[in-house]
Amino acid sequence: MRVFDAEQTRAGTPWVELVDAIGNELAEGVGVSPERHVHPIAQSDGSVGSLLLKPAWRDGELVTIKTVTYMPANAATDVPTINAIVTAFDGANGVPLAVIDGNELTSRRTAAISALAARSLTRPESSRLTIVGTGQLAPNVAQAYRAVRPIETIEVWGRSEAKAAAVVADLAALGIEASVCTDLEASVGAADITSCVTGSDRPLVMGEWLAPGAHLDLIGSFRPDMRESDDDAVRRSTVFVDTIAGAIVSGDLSQPIDAGWFAESDIAADLRALVVEERPGRQSDDEITFFKSAGFALADLAAARLVLEGTS
Repeated sequence: MRVFDAEQTRAGTPWVELVDAIGNELAEGVGVSPERHVHPIAQSDGSVGSLLLKPAWRDGELVTIKTVTYMPANAATDVPTINAIVTAFDGANGVPLAVIDGNELTSRRTAAISALAARSLTRPESSRLTIVGTGQLAPNVAQAYRAVRPIETIEVWGRSEAKAAAVVADLAALGIEASVCTDLEASVGAADITSCVTGSDRPLVMGEWLAPGAHLDLIGSFRPDMRESDDDAVRRSTVFVDTIAGAIVSGDLSQPIDAGWFAESDIAADLRALVVEERPGRQSDDEITFFKSAGFALADLAAARLVLEGTS
């Protein structure tokens, strides 16, 4: 059984190839992905963490299961809030094949999911990106969007300017110019794309800030009590999701649904429908698009296949 560390996982998932692999996985429609399991884990400080189990497979080919822990209290430490491993098995005989660094794979495939959606939902000339959040996803979001759109201006906002500056420094080390955002409203108002990668339990981006033609990408929330945008962001936008089952559980959509003024039927399309062109994406330059990503196991499967095929 092979073990792929973060560096090997990163090398095995180049951005364009990863975005294409996830799109192909959805388009081919042969993968199987049961609903994920999410279990609460009480912490000694009173916070609640989560254990997530995400299986997926291709019959007779490959089986993967990602095991994830989310510990919000880690945000005050140097330990990542999300930690994960992906275990891969031979789909024909069940023999374990590999253990893959789940943090790196998750971060990269998550950013790639948003980049894949951006091909259908953002204006082709989109050049200004605002990133809300300073965790391990932030630098990958910048790189993934640069792989699909001509991004020239990147601003990074965080509750801690020091952490935002650290993300800017990480991007500089990759040869990507960015700056710290000190006025979130102004930055969102000028952005072609705003991408939120936080664990917030309250709205950070207000719908009234979004300019005509903007795209709002919400990645961080995955529970009903987590939210990165307000009601106006939903009301003003055409809403798209990666998967309906995952997205409607997150607070950005579950709270409007519970309030009774938004419904699952109001979702314009999921990502597969966009990829295979069953449903249209952006239909005008002035349209505001809203993409809620909760992550899905077929993306883990696609990324794991890419890693394994690159070493076969």
